[in-house]
Amino acid sequence: MRPLLRNFPSISLGLLIAVVGMYGQTTNAGNLSSSSIATGKADKNALYQHASPYLDMHGRDPVRWQEWNAKTLKQAQAQKKLIFVSSGYFSCHWCHVMQRESYQNDEVAKLLNTFFIPVKVDRELNPALDSLLIDFTERTQGHAGWPLNVFVTPDGYPLIGMTYVPTDNFIKVLNLLNQQWNKDPSSLHNMAQAASAELSSAEIATSTDISRQWVTELNKIFIYQSLSSADEMQGGFGEQNKFPNVPKLNTMLEVYVLSGDKLESRKQIKEFIVVSLNKMASQGLRDQLGGGFYRYAVDPGWQVPHFEKMLYDNALLASLYYRAADVFGDNDYREVADEVLEFIINDLATKSPAFAASLSAVDNHNVEGGYYLWSNDVLKKTLSNKEYEIINLYWGLTGAPDLEDGYHFAEVMNVAELAKELKISVATLKKQLHAIREKLLKVRAKRVLPKDDKILTGWNALALNAFIRGAKHNQRYRQVAEKLVEFFKLQLWDATRKELLRAYSNKANLGGGGLEDYAYTAQAMLAWWQLSKREEDKEWLEEILTQAWKRFYGAQGWLLAENMLLKYGAGQSIVSDGPLPSPSSVLIATTYQYARLTNNKKWKDKSLLALNVGHQDMREQVFYYATQFNALLQLDNRN
Repeated sequence: MRPLLRNFPSISLGLLIAVVGMYGQTTNAGNLSSSSIATGKADKNALYQHASPYLDMHGRDPVRWQEWNAKTLKQAQAQKKLIFVSSGYFSCHWCHVMQRESYQNDEVAKLLNTFFIPVKVDRELNPALDSLLIDFTERTQGHAGWPLNVFVTPDGYPLIGMTYVPTDNFIKVLNLLNQQWNKDPSSLHNMAQAASAELSSAEIATSTDISRQWVTELNKIFIYQSLSSADEMQGGFGEQNKFPNVPKLNTMLEVYVLSGDKLESRKQIKEFIVVSLNKMASQGLRDQLGGGFYRYAVDPGWQVPHFEKMLYDNALLASLYYRAADVFGDNDYREVADEVLEFIINDLATKSPAFAASLSAVDNHNVEGGYYLWSNDVLKKTLSNKEYEIINLYWGLTGAPDLEDGYHFAEVMNVAELAKELKISVATLKKQLHAIREKLLKVRAKRVLPKDDKILTGWNALALNAFIRGAKHNQRYRQVAEKLVEFFKLQLWDATRKELLRAYSNKANLGGGGLEDYAYTAQAMLAWWQLSKREEDKEWLEEILTQAWKRFYGAQGWLLAENMLLKYGAGQSIVSDGPLPSPSSVLIATTYQYARLTNNKKWKDKSLLALNVGHQDMREQVFYYATQFNALLQLDNRN
């Protein structure tokens, strides 16, 4: 977790946090009766038939949802109401739960419609807004996630954030916050403004001379912070929920590669990376049939996931496993990466060459994980006795299932151990496991799993990068990459305005791209140009770089999007990693690599200036700026 904001103490906030944390006492003082509140009943609201599947699914909520835009802020200012911003995404399990429990609840709807301006955000369409609200909530509450619910002042300052809240407590929050806003709005406004001020000053470097001593110092700090958070037995970071954390693992891998034998902790770093990669691939985080990864596991041993599958996770993990295969000479990692790309091709396909955003955590019967879970009866009906014996040993199906709706597969014995146990060759066992998977996948294909089929530019750029890596040993992946590049140029790029789109849909224009779209597209196009050697690809790459720096970097530091309406973290010296790598850091690293390849001093100086900032922040919390540090590491190879 990033450090908490220092300028945010208040009795009012503390009381609200107590309620959010389910410690508040029920009170009727000052609560308005239902007779004085506007009705929440509505057949449809402004989100009905929206091009975003996530927003569209809220189109018949009794809450009168609006979109986040300048018009909404003007309405809040005119009515002097707080804005309630709820951000989530289509495949999010708890987003569905809170919709069912609260946003389709008439009492909640009446409160939101009467006292607040309710706004729904698809975080995948507005990642800049979502990222800043996540940052704010982490720094004030100590944690964040989705559904993300933040109350914002009419002029755009976030006031209090929370994630999932049970309905009874949510009603308390709405009543209490409305009372306090009516009683003393200036105090709440000043408190929100003070919090924003902590992230409002950006540092601009004046020198391109980056000290190697500073990089060496950061290297020691990064290793210490990483290993301090590492679970060396189970892999990954932390002791509770386990996320892939690809940006951090990527940087640890580069530390291992670039440090050489002189680094005392090199063996420890390698062992941790290998354990993490092996556990993520062999346990419940990965779909042992279909090859894709879930977003995260809810336990430290990677056994039980939340079952949503995201394009960005799988693209990033494929690239990580390809890199690890090259570094460690392990073909098993290459097979994992190949299977991820096959999952993307097969399960995230759209009618275009691009790929869908995600697959839902819940199936069409509203069962979380239902698409992936198996009963013994179905398994025994589908497989022969011998095949069932094999998976019983391989995936450990003895005893009752861990989950109410069936078994979720995770290795209890690896292939080599199982082959020895069965007294057959590894090659023979692999053929048998392949046949078993084919049978089970044929059954699973008859099930229904909702898909968010909108096409996101940044996430498809991450996928493009992964396919380019895979193209080094598989010509089929090069063909996928080439078609995707052409789709970018024809459908995701407005040549007249020289602008990337954020997303593509046949229903509507889903807005202009943000920093992450330009940064990830530039990174992928650099890799593609190095593969294709075509001048037209180089020219387009240069245009993307030009537009990215022009639109998102200046005297104010980094902007995550143009025309930001939220007055929090609008300009940043450095941008931290989230589940995705820091887009500013990716852009800096891509620009520097391009400058070296083309011997372009202008681009080189621009990237070095943007790297030579945030020295104190990096020293204090370099772990959270892993991608920025990774870019600094590459300077050890500079000319």
